Amino acid sequence: MHLFVAIALFLALAARGAEVEPYATSIASLIAPTNLATLGARGANPRIQKSVYWLATSRQAGCKPPVVAQRAVVLAGYTNSQAAQLTWAALLRNLDIATKLGCLDGAGEVEMRRGHAPTVQNGPYKGQALSVDHIVPRAVAPELDNVIANLELLPLKANESKNAKIGARQLDLAKKLRGAGLLSQKGFNAVNAKLK
Repeated sequence: MHLFVAIALFLALAARGAEVEPYATSIASLIAPTNLATLGARGANPRIQKSVYWLATSRQAGCKPPVVAQRAVVLAGYTNSQAAQLTWAALLRNLDIATKLGCLDGAGEVEMRRGHAPTVQNGPYKGQALSVDHIVPRAVAPELDNVIANLELLPLKANESKNAKIGARQLDLAKKLRGAGLLSQKGFNAVNAKLK
């Protein structure tokens, strides 16, 4: 009897691991560097919305989003460990933002699955669209336009008020992106020159 329980537990855990793959595969196709390189201006923005949808859906299915995101980054082909870590962290940060702002209700999930902006349901920005912000502004470092690690969900009015400002957070991320090979020295210099 104990052997049967052990085998059942092993199979359940194995099946749980197998459940990660469809979600991770869906996200990987959205965040793969080779795919992102072919996009036009702001082309990755809808991919952030879709990636959050898949992470939220995996969580509802009982998967752990950090595990799903980690597998997605591997499947997407991130070979630089720093780039992989920054991308993984960005995926989870965006899931957290969407969750806290109440954007993962039924209507919000439908919008995000389509790559559209859901409506913020919680907090001072309630009723606004949840847009995609470039942490390091694309006006300063256009090469980061479609870099997942540089994209963050933000209520529309907060995004619009940000403009092309560079502060300590942007400079810190630029240093990390430079170290990960996601930002050129020229791009980093442009960010550094705009620091206020």
